[in-house]
Amino acid sequence: MKGNEAVAESAIRAGCRCFFGYPITPQTELAAYMSKRMGKEGGVYLQAESEIAAINMVYGAAAAGARAMTSSSSPGISLKGEGISYMAGADRPGVIVNIQRGGPGLGGIQPSQADYWQATRATGHGDFHVIVLAPSTVQEMADEVYGAFDLADTYRTPVMILGDGMLGQMMEPVVLPEPRDASALPAKPWATTGHHDAREHNIVNSLYLKPDELERTNFERFERYETIKANEQRAETFQVEDADIVIVAFGACARIARSAVNKAREKGIKVGLIRPITLWPYPVSAIEEVVGGAKAFLVVEMNMGQMVDDVRLAVNGRKPVAFFGRAGGIIPTPLEVLDEVERLAESVGAPGTATVSATEGGAR
Repeated sequence: MKGNEAVAESAIRAGCRCFFGYPITPQTELAAYMSKRMGKEGGVYLQAESEIAAINMVYGAAAAGARAMTSSSSPGISLKGEGISYMAGADRPGVIVNIQRGGPGLGGIQPSQADYWQATRATGHGDFHVIVLAPSTVQEMADEVYGAFDLADTYRTPVMILGDGMLGQMMEPVVLPEPRDASALPAKPWATTGHHDAREHNIVNSLYLKPDELERTNFERFERYETIKANEQRAETFQVEDADIVIVAFGACARIARSAVNKAREKGIKVGLIRPITLWPYPVSAIEEVVGGAKAFLVVEMNMGQMVDDVRLAVNGRKPVAFFGRAGGIIPTPLEVLDEVERLAESVGAPGTATVSATEGGAR
């Protein structure tokens, strides 16, 4: 399946019955797939009049207790920012899929990872976070969105799937999860459903005119965020046990970085890979486990340098942190990453560099 289609089908199997979206390349196949399938599953598909309308429809459906989702690509996610903030401020669960394209502005339709700051730092206004998941294969596209609905319900927070145009458009084999039993989904006593006077009325709201009340709700929400940090950090590691150079890359870039690790090992350079799966909460513990033995870190991204800030915060000056990125929709190659590994290994005196020819690294 295409990555976009795998996300859509897996969301349906996770119990999503409300999808509200608006077409934009490179995620349009996701919405198109939902338009064909949602009605057959007894759900609602609606192409909204705008991205702003779509996210507010998700807010409303989530408030009524439904598993709801929207998807878009970079400029469209920017338009959804206010609604995402409202959802966070009202403690509503929901899933937002961003299949990133190059930017800023309209940019281009090629793959990018330049929305990292937006997803992890400024999805919308105010003091809040969303859980951010970064798949790197079509299989993970299906797996992560399936689990995203559970995370959203557990912590009553929006969850974002941060993919890119390459993952959305590429086709790979995928094993789809089993459909969820609707009767087994978690109860939502906070939802605005009918109750026949069996409980107090539930009110969905993110407006608090009394400063002390707003401060108290923010404090309570950030206590929940600390629980998320403690329980939900996820990362994959590859050959880091003896690594002198540790590459850190997420999403599609991690696939390229893994190839570079293998090529570097063939040259005698001890290189490993950390692939963050949760971008928020950031998997600081994965870096903490290797920082003592590593000589340096190399962050590889499809942007001008964004996740590198989080790696530097985690390393906290204990080891050098270098960056290599391509922008504008250009995907780095394994040989380009290998070239950067060789340069960094030579600068920090990592064993094995003496055997590397100056002409062997590939294009810079």
